[in-house]
Amino acid sequence: MRETKFRDHFWSTDLTSTVGYDSIIQHLNDGRKNCKEFEDFLKERAIIEEKYGKELINLSKKKPCGQSELNTLKRSLDVFKQQVDNVGQGHIQLAQILREEAKKMEDFREKQKLHRKKIELIMEAIHKNRNLQYKKTMEAKRLYEQRCRDKDEAEQAVHRNANLVTQKQQEKLFLKLAQTKSALEDSDRSYQQSVTTLEKIREEWQKEHIKACEFFETQECERINYFRNALWLHVNQLSQDCVQNDEKYEEIRKSLELCSIEKDIDFFVNLRKTGSLAPAPVVYENYYNTQRNATPVRSPVPVPISRRGPLPTPTSAPGELLALWGFWPHRGSLCSCSSPSGHEL
Repeated sequence: MRETKFRDHFWSTDLTSTVGYDSIIQHLNDGRKNCKEFEDFLKERAIIEEKYGKELINLSKKKPCGQSELNTLKRSLDVFKQQVDNVGQGHIQLAQILREEAKKMEDFREKQKLHRKKIELIMEAIHKNRNLQYKKTMEAKRLYEQRCRDKDEAEQAVHRNANLVTQKQQEKLFLKLAQTKSALEDSDRSYQQSVTTLEKIREEWQKEHIKACEFFETQECERINYFRNALWLHVNQLSQDCVQNDEKYEEIRKSLELCSIEKDIDFFVNLRKTGSLAPAPVVYENYYNTQRNATPVRSPVPVPISRRGPLPTPTSAPGELLALWGFWPHRGSLCSCSSPSGHEL
């Protein structure tokens, strides 16, 4: 059970002092400022998350990443880019959540400010009335003390001049003494009334001060609790985002487990193969050895020529034989001709 209370520790012996009250108000203002700073922090974090998410989405959609890969590795890369896009979407959603939390913090802060303003107005009025009455009381006291001194001086004057003045002068001294006594009674009565009024105001102020301390303490407890919970929730949201991101990355890992080196190699070979025979080795050939060991070039196989058989025994007359071989008799002599073989007969 907490024992420390605002109402027990923010007083001052000076009735008109507001040092205790001012200390509490300053602390509450600082707390409100701290809430505003956290609110701004959430807004800035939301801007960062949204920008990061959009850049991840643009990266996954516009930046090539293994676009010429084949088969199982290509499928893994497709999953990878899709999950990067999903991570970007997650950061954009987180940015929206952070903006909503910042708005809740703002609403809480403004709500506390509105409720606190009512108490502050009451306390300002009480402080003003208390200080004004205190000032009047101190003025009444001053006047009362002056009247006391005047009355004392009048009495002393009467006693000093009792046997030294005339009857008429004594009457004047007694008259002045009576007047000072009357003025003293009036000032005393006024002073007492001022003190009574001031005491009533003091009691009222004290009650309101205690109520204000209790109210401010309650507000501060609520603020610390709300701030603490908001910070806790913010961290949980960041952790949840990390968990969700890891789930997306796990999908990539599962896809990579299905990636097969053998299948991708086989797929590429079957898709792009060009042949299974390699070129023959290139050997050294000595030019001169090549010339000596070269075999003569064979001429084309001649076409066999059929030879004419022996001439048949002539059975015709000599003239017919000559006509057969191209000899034609002329007049007076025998004309020589060439045989079909080109020999002269």
